[in-house]
Amino acid sequence: MSTRQDAPQTKATKARSKRGSTRTDMLMSAAQVMRERGAAGVTIDEVLARSGAPRGSVYYHFPGGRNQILAEALRWAGDAITESIDSAVDRGALALVRGFTRFWERALQESDYGAGCPVVAAAIGSDADETQLAAIATEIFERWRDALARAFVSDGFDAAEAQSLAVTCIASLEGAVVLCRLLRNAEPLRQVVTQMEFLIKSREFIRRYGVPTVDH
Repeated sequence: MSTRQDAPQTKATKARSKRGSTRTDMLMSAAQVMRERGAAGVTIDEVLARSGAPRGSVYYHFPGGRNQILAEALRWAGDAITESIDSAVDRGALALVRGFTRFWERALQESDYGAGCPVVAAAIGSDADETQLAAIATEIFERWRDALARAFVSDGFDAAEAQSLAVTCIASLEGAVVLCRLLRNAEPLRQVVTQMEFLIKSREFIRRYGVPTVDH
């Protein structure tokens, strides 16, 4: 049964939900601009234009201004990608690499090849006063590497080899994303995942059976 006390509580709940939605919309918009233009291209005006948020929202939600928006948008984007990687770890390294490839192929196609990885953009495209972004990007890449390495360890590789394979896969896939944007097609990603699958299967064969020898 409704009471008069319900009304202000409902309004307060809706207000909190709206505030949370506005903040998230601003982070999503900032991350998208970062994917397209790098960290240097993220401006408060562009974030407001894309999110539809009023100007007063900036210092209400982000009292640290543009630098806080950049840092939190990068963390938000990194967390979203990390969750997708973590969810596939138990399915093995090959499944994880294939899933990561599908994720980026879909993201590239949805942006008409106009947007890449926000973490790479932050790592290499930050101004001198945005040094905290490089540290955040490093932390995110380490989480991706460690998650992929866990998948390789689960597949039977030792820790050192798992780390090496994880770095190789991430570097290859991220490089392919850059080439896809340049060429405006997904072929580099498809070629890289084919070679990654061959590498992983070859290393697994050698791990199990040793290096093949030729008898003369």
